[in-house]
Amino acid sequence: MLKITGIDTYYGTSHILHGVSLEIGEGELVAVLGRNGAGKTTLLRSITGVNPPRNGAIHLDGIEITRLKSHERAHLGIGYVPQGRQIIPDLTVEANIQVALLGRGRKSRAIPPYVYEYFPALKPIGGRKAGVLSGGQQQQLAIARALAQEPKLLLLDEPTEGLQPSVVEEIDDIIKRIPGERDCSVLLVEQNLDFVRDVTQKFTILDTGRIVAQGEIGELTDEVVKHHLQV
Repeated sequence: MLKITGIDTYYGTSHILHGVSLEIGEGELVAVLGRNGAGKTTLLRSITGVNPPRNGAIHLDGIEITRLKSHERAHLGIGYVPQGRQIIPDLTVEANIQVALLGRGRKSRAIPPYVYEYFPALKPIGGRKAGVLSGGQQQQLAIARALAQEPKLLLLDEPTEGLQPSVVEEIDDIIKRIPGERDCSVLLVEQNLDFVRDVTQKFTILDTGRIVAQGEIGELTDEVVKHHLQV
């Protein structure tokens, strides 16, 4: 579904990602891990086109998207939930989701029923402004907004950050359902190792913009964590 080959990404003159290569198969759940500043969010921004790589290639479902604009990538099936959620606070819950539908090029403003099947708590507050929601509700809205676009690839940046345990459990259950039920692969950046081990099938660890470890989630041992992730 996603194939990244030797990408180099910069912020201005700062070289952030160095020759990063990664593959995600159809229906796979993959985690990207790393210390602060390792390049995790930059990797997601490279995939979405917000900060495209200068070298290397990115393919989505066999189509090269390396030089495409962000909206073109979204139309091809990339859904993105950024760190901090970035919902539109002055719009209602319903309007936030409808904006996402327009971003995918949909003419209809009708919200797909499955969105509320995943997030039933959002339906009764559809007319409420998103800015007054709790952190957990805002995260649910951010994921719902991305799912409404029917993505082939869903990118999640720190989906459990700042959430209470009960909400984390809800997000955990939903993310595990998405690949099989929505025919969608998931790539997530996450610090919560318990969450990662429960949800994902594979992992990749970045350190100063380079991949230093990859494997099946069972290979994410305490020794690997201590060597590559502990400060």
